[in-house]
Amino acid sequence: MHYQPLTENDKQVMLREIGVDRFEDLLRGIPASLRNPPMPLPEALPEGELQRLLKKIADKNEGAHSMLSFLGGGSYEHFIPAAVQSVLSRHEFYTAYTPYQPEASQGSLQAIFEFQSLITELVGLEVSNASHYDGATSLAEAGLMALRHTGRSKILISQATHPHYRQVLRTYVEGTSFQIEEIPFEPSKSLSRSALLEALTDQVGAVILQTPNFFGVIEDLEGIAERVHELGALLILAVNPISLGVLRTPGEWGADIAVGEGQPLGIPTHLGGPYLGLFTTSRALMRKIPGRLAGMTKDAQGRRTFCLTLQAREQHIRREKASSNICTNQALCALAACVYMTLMGKEGIRRVGELNMDRAAYLRQQIGNLKQFQVEKDQPVFNEFVVRGQKSSEEIQAALHKQGILGGVPLSRFYPQFKNEFLVCATETKTRGDLDRFVEALARC
Repeated sequence: MHYQPLTENDKQVMLREIGVDRFEDLLRGIPASLRNPPMPLPEALPEGELQRLLKKIADKNEGAHSMLSFLGGGSYEHFIPAAVQSVLSRHEFYTAYTPYQPEASQGSLQAIFEFQSLITELVGLEVSNASHYDGATSLAEAGLMALRHTGRSKILISQATHPHYRQVLRTYVEGTSFQIEEIPFEPSKSLSRSALLEALTDQVGAVILQTPNFFGVIEDLEGIAERVHELGALLILAVNPISLGVLRTPGEWGADIAVGEGQPLGIPTHLGGPYLGLFTTSRALMRKIPGRLAGMTKDAQGRRTFCLTLQAREQHIRREKASSNICTNQALCALAACVYMTLMGKEGIRRVGELNMDRAAYLRQQIGNLKQFQVEKDQPVFNEFVVRGQKSSEEIQAALHKQGILGGVPLSRFYPQFKNEFLVCATETKTRGDLDRFVEALARC
């Protein structure tokens, strides 16, 4: 609980400075009905009792720190070095928001620039921005950017892309002439290549795929970029940034734009955010990129300096010329990702990726040995995979919950046909004992 020390003398100095005698004088223009509304609040408590009450209320929440969690589906529990929070807590970063005055915001601008530089190296594309709410809005903005660039009206997107991402994309194009066609996936939960190639026409401006996809499957994208480009469309890939330590990057796959959720890069699992949208593209498309970009240049004295560049937001230019009207700074989350990537380095991120694949492979093998559960053992996965049971996934999750385990994400929430299937995730935070405990708990379901 924060305490802001403000003495009575401090208050009087402030009141004199703004020209009033009492704080109540500032409220005179407010109608009495709004100034003193009835508020049925309990009696005030001593600070110690209040802290105890709030902790009791907060303890009703259950999450990855109070239970053994195998949740995934877009938000992942990873080890975060203590130095990340230490840097974030520095007041010059913690209170900084939008660096509109570059002469006073060199620290914030440099942090954004360094974040962009690290992301481009990780993803394998040339330009990154730093200003999207989350992975879903990055994907939607990428789709619109591709349509603006190609002058076309249609987007193809795999149904194995995260359901929230697809929902946000549909919200973005609601009321426009743009069209979205969803490409089905195979029974193995991987993209139907034949359906994609059949749907590709000269009206398509963008093809959006995710790998690893929502079901955890690592997609085989060999030859897809070439076919997409032959027809004049752009390829957009949504990725898990941690997976890029061990898997081919979007740049290596030939993607024109790559997006993703930056939460795995040093940001804890929160109840919906704040998170961090990653957005990268090629140099050829950088003047179409939405959001905010920080650049490095020299000032009049020849000193290195940082500034916002290629500003395409409505706050900087006329609204009708803006490429993005709904994005924010997200600088603190970007800083967390920047610190995390700096601490981990190439070798560290590669090692984390390997540990994720190892944990998921072991868990999938063990669950596959249970008679009442089935897994697809031949599909390559990163850190999550689908489990099919003989009961509904809700029943299984309830039984696991009683054993102190958050067992996964029921797929029926997003795909009603998968009533008995759920998504299980195992990251580097899980020990062999954790994995075995989960398998034993499943065996009792």
